[in-house]
Amino acid sequence: MSYETIIYEVEENVAIITLNRPQVFNAINPTVIAEMKDALEKIAADQSIKVLILTGAGDKAFVSGADIATMKDFSPLEQRFFSRQGHELLFQLEALPIPVIACVNGFALGGGAEISMACDFTYAADSAKFGQPEINLGIIPGFGGTQRLSRLVGKSMAKELCMTGVMISAQEARDIGLVNKVFPKETLWEETMTVAKLLASKGKVSIRAVKDTIERGYDQDLRAGCYMEIDASAICFASEDAKEGMGAFLEKRKAEFKGELS
Repeated sequence: MSYETIIYEVEENVAIITLNRPQVFNAINPTVIAEMKDALEKIAADQSIKVLILTGAGDKAFVSGADIATMKDFSPLEQRFFSRQGHELLFQLEALPIPVIACVNGFALGGGAEISMACDFTYAADSAKFGQPEINLGIIPGFGGTQRLSRLVGKSMAKELCMTGVMISAQEARDIGLVNKVFPKETLWEETMTVAKLLASKGKVSIRAVKDTIERGYDQDLRAGCYMEIDASAICFASEDAKEGMGAFLEKRKAEFKGELS
């Protein structure tokens, strides 16, 4: 499938999806959602891919939000369908068994902030801005902003951001737990790729186990979550990567993980 609104590339074991509508600051429309879903299906089916990076084309925006020109004439039912499609996309993103990094090179507003929240890590340029400005349009976040945001930064801060619609800097976003690290804009991609390659060097089974156990255990009580960890730890011992990793440690050499998820 050729894409109109995204660029899909693979560099060694790292997949890269670039939202490619710089003329509208990479705003999301139904075509963007459909094409991202298709790319995520390809990534999930490709055992050679170990990490995904999401970023935006141009030097202004990661994703500026939903395309208001598309949305303004939606009926309530059309908006419900569009919002549902956005949620399904982000659930699909979260369900990938590999690490997903948001490389935020500019504005991450509305749906852009919501996409970053569905990623495992967010690295941002020092010039990036985050926000949920939907309130300024008489609407509310529609791709999970009221839900993921409160889980990441707490209810009070989520209410403030969603009710005021203010933009915050990358450093402020880091301070409240919305961003992992902030880098100078000129080194953001290099720093992001360095971490992606580090993650790609790890075993896929253990990476998946970490991601899955943290995600599933997050809303559980401590004891239930710890039992999930026990089972996940045991499953790792069935993988070739576990034998390679521990063997390499004892032999004082670098491990070469080649195991697959199935």
